[in-house]
Amino acid sequence: MAMYIAIVHYSAPPIIGGVETVMRAHTELLLSAGHKVVILAGRGNTFDKRAPLIRMPLLDSTHPGILAVGKELAQGVVSEHFVELRSAVEHELRDQLGDADVCIVHNAFTLHKNLPLTAALCNLSADRLVQMVAWCHDVAWTNPQYLPALYDGEPWNLLKRPAPGVRYVAVSRDRAGQLATLWGQDGPPVIQIPNGVDGPAFLRLGPTAQRLAERLALWHQDLVLLLPARLTRRKNIELAIRTTASLVARGIKVCLIVTGPPGPHNVTNIHYVRQLDELRRSLAVERQVILLYLERDAAGRPMRIGDRVVADLYALSDALLFPSKQEGFGIPVLEAALARMPAFYSDIEPLRELAGDDTHFFALDSSPQAIADQIEDWMRNDRIYRLRRRVIQRYTWQAVYVNHIEPLLMEIAQQAKPQLDTK
Repeated sequence: MAMYIAIVHYSAPPIIGGVETVMRAHTELLLSAGHKVVILAGRGNTFDKRAPLIRMPLLDSTHPGILAVGKELAQGVVSEHFVELRSAVEHELRDQLGDADVCIVHNAFTLHKNLPLTAALCNLSADRLVQMVAWCHDVAWTNPQYLPALYDGEPWNLLKRPAPGVRYVAVSRDRAGQLATLWGQDGPPVIQIPNGVDGPAFLRLGPTAQRLAERLALWHQDLVLLLPARLTRRKNIELAIRTTASLVARGIKVCLIVTGPPGPHNVTNIHYVRQLDELRRSLAVERQVILLYLERDAAGRPMRIGDRVVADLYALSDALLFPSKQEGFGIPVLEAALARMPAFYSDIEPLRELAGDDTHFFALDSSPQAIADQIEDWMRNDRIYRLRRRVIQRYTWQAVYVNHIEPLLMEIAQQAKPQLDTK
């Protein structure tokens, strides 16, 4: 169900700030999911033409009038000026939010940077004008730095009690705990939704690698193995396929990506490709073992990748698996080292010469099960791998949206449906 979602904050991009960065990410996620989005902020500009920014100067924490009232409030004075600003903000918000299904408010329900805005939002939430979601990055009443400017009374106490009808989201367990401490046992539940990272942008993935990551569900795997090699018999790719099958049999969600085409100087290599394809099918791992030579690009043509895409695949993968029988040198050893990628190599002299004792080796006559044992042991014990994979699975923005934001919106839509049906 497409929803009309308003996002409220003191400022918006291109203003630089942590909350502003989150707003941008939320906006892009919501738009991609088919929702209509409007940004209400005191400062900033439209950063996505699909989501207009409506500039409301009194939402700005640095507006001269808001700063003047803030100085009074810091001395414990609640003047008529505060009341006038609260009424003005409330009137403007009421006009803008009348058609919205959801209003996501960043920080203003729990931070004291614009108390006229906080008071206006509390009045609107009491009127049930729109389902409000308080997205809490900071909590004024639990921060010693802010306590000297807070007093026991109105409007300061609005920041330490839950507003009526508002759903509260905290960005961390720590922030959720602070709200629970403020409210006591009678407070409403706090939903924990973490911030995220734009995985493709941070890894600087090109469009081809991004499409591959989505098509192959690389963001959702337990392990992504890379084998950067041409499809020739001396590369011993069948051993990598059997090792992958052993990992799959253990319940590990694994994807092995073999990057190269058949070697150009031996006409029998195309028969080897067929044998590899038959092997992965016989082991029921055709979805886990990807021979890019047999894949198709966005236009439906056989996929051919260059050095840029290979470099992107290094960034996307967790480890290198290279079971070659013969090598003259061993470029993947150098590439994996530059990519800071753990690697599992056949113990042949050219690879040992390059890598020394600073990587993982297995004997050429090792069984697939023994190699899988070695990889699984590394998975259990390598802290960097475990943290990286946890970030990829839980904290990319797409994962945050699917696991947290989308279910919240679906719940709001389901609860709103009976009200709509009675109208």
